[in-house]
Amino acid sequence: MVERVHGTTPKHRNFCAHRLGQDHSNGADSLLYRPDSRDPRGSWQRWRRSKDGFHGFRERERDYYPICCHVLHLEGLPVLCSVGGVQSQSITVDRQMRRYEVPRLAFINKLDRMGADPWKVLNQARSKLRHHSAAVQVPIGLEENFQGLIDLVQLKAYYFHGSSGEKVVAEEIPADMDVIVAEKRRELIEMVSEVDDKLAEAFLNDDPISSVDLEEAVCRATIARKFVPVFMGSAFKNKGVQPLLDGVLSYLPCPIEVSNYALDQTKNEEKVMLPGTPDGSLVALAFKLEEGRFGQLTYLRVYEGVIRKGDFIVNINTGKKIKVPRLVRMHSDEMEDIQEAHAGQIVAVFGVDCASGDTFTNGSVKYTMTSMSVPEPVMSLAVQPVSKDSGGQFSKALNRFQREDPTFRVGLDAESGQTIISGMGELHLDIYVERIRREYKVDAIVGKPRVNFRETITQHAEFDYLHKKQSGGQGQYGRVCGYVEPLPPGSPIKFEFENMIVGQAVPSNFIPAIEKGFKEAANSGSLIGHPVENIRIVLTDGASHAVDSSELAFKLAAIYAFRQCYSAARPVILEPIMLVELKVPTEFQGTVAGDINKRKGVIVGNDQDGDDSIITANVPLNNMFGYSTMLRSMTQGKGEFTMEYKEHSPVSQDVQMQLVSTHKADKAE
Repeated sequence: MVERVHGTTPKHRNFCAHRLGQDHSNGADSLLYRPDSRDPRGSWQRWRRSKDGFHGFRERERDYYPICCHVLHLEGLPVLCSVGGVQSQSITVDRQMRRYEVPRLAFINKLDRMGADPWKVLNQARSKLRHHSAAVQVPIGLEENFQGLIDLVQLKAYYFHGSSGEKVVAEEIPADMDVIVAEKRRELIEMVSEVDDKLAEAFLNDDPISSVDLEEAVCRATIARKFVPVFMGSAFKNKGVQPLLDGVLSYLPCPIEVSNYALDQTKNEEKVMLPGTPDGSLVALAFKLEEGRFGQLTYLRVYEGVIRKGDFIVNINTGKKIKVPRLVRMHSDEMEDIQEAHAGQIVAVFGVDCASGDTFTNGSVKYTMTSMSVPEPVMSLAVQPVSKDSGGQFSKALNRFQREDPTFRVGLDAESGQTIISGMGELHLDIYVERIRREYKVDAIVGKPRVNFRETITQHAEFDYLHKKQSGGQGQYGRVCGYVEPLPPGSPIKFEFENMIVGQAVPSNFIPAIEKGFKEAANSGSLIGHPVENIRIVLTDGASHAVDSSELAFKLAAIYAFRQCYSAARPVILEPIMLVELKVPTEFQGTVAGDINKRKGVIVGNDQDGDDSIITANVPLNNMFGYSTMLRSMTQGKGEFTMEYKEHSPVSQDVQMQLVSTHKADKAE
């Protein structure tokens, strides 16, 4: 991993043992990497849901890895460089944590580097990130003289011995540091007193403040998101990681202290609050899948009840009943077999065939932790392995990714024979292409991104088509009559077929073949070859032959009838419109808004959040390629945006003409 090379992630797993002496009943030992925050759909949302107060945040590594020691990249723990200070990406990270209301600690890293100055970074965090923060540690030496840390709460000095800092030695505070320790501890007490009434009362009355009193006050203020404790250390040699893990347990909320809601599938996904007690019905979310030595390893976050080895559990998404053959708790890359897990814990199970985002219960309730409705993909890429020998690994990768992410689809183009992957945006698909290369060692050829346009009709049109063919022996005969019309705006269904034939002009056993023919024809419109939706087809009359009529004849008649009337129904092309939310410093607001207008976007909202402007706009997806790079360029790396599918909307006439001519040129080739 990149972080290990650069010293931003601890390298060894020996800190798992350090945590084993702690109380793990609340699941706090189960710390994991999360997927890339730029992943726009399921993985990131499920990760954020599963972690509660321990939200994962990594900017460069795009995968999940079970850890205890690699704690520095939890979303509740933004990492700041003691040399570089608060940079543009730090502002983006902090902005996301504010959005998701995450209680957090901060960690100032690389104290052993030349030019390290943690106090400068702390002041930057207060001014640039608007953190109400104070250090809970003081370093013993800096740069090449960095030796250890002094805990301002417990008033102990910690030294880290061994090649990887695995031996933590607690000693008394050095006499020559009494003055700075007293000064920084008083500063800590003052900062916490400003946001915690109980500590403020003791401070103003000059009452003695014990380590327990201060620890409890820091915890209350942190969970209330009014204070950010600042830890220090050097990840390269794991100096300061163990006290940081202690800080996670001491100051961040226990998972069962966070309010969680399930969706009741028997009541149209009505929200149901889960108390998070072991006494309730089992509710657990599969939020991560991993290919292990013994097959698929499924990570579960238990929100309610108890899961036990040997229990039968029900996958609410598929309705399948499954037995739990093996239950384990993860410690870095090691597993500990356990017999049961309670609400608030994260565990892993083997031998459970499921997809990421599936919810498991004991069968007594029909709750899901994520919505059952999955949006349609809006963008596609053609991919194929460079070497034919790697086809097996290529297929294995695509199958796994489909299980992990319900918004990721794989299909086959009937004309070209190419494998088509579809997802929720350019970056979404780029991430999976990179994972194919990195995780499965398969080099893939990637075609140009293709936006998933749709076609529809805008007016009523009638059809009357006779399919008649005689070539010796039994012929083909089928006649269909009726009309097509657009469905009402906002209709939940995309295709509707209705048989209004009175009598037996067409035998009833041929009606399914006619419907199948119209559906097949609607899969490819004549404008640009994309599916036709929001269409209603009504069959009013027809004719059949006692000998020559067949299901094939009526199916072909329906296909040709659709093509016959399609142009008369004034078809138009629909393009995906994305709801884009941008958060940029106010100084760049005009430039960003002008660029949105150039992309034919419509700005629907503009609000202020401190020094930032929040712009909401509806923008055609076809005009959003490469936008992340452009936004960084316009805002000096300080801008960020989120994008989600809103609707398909008709394109302008000039765009439609351009798309049609491009499609005709491609077909001519």
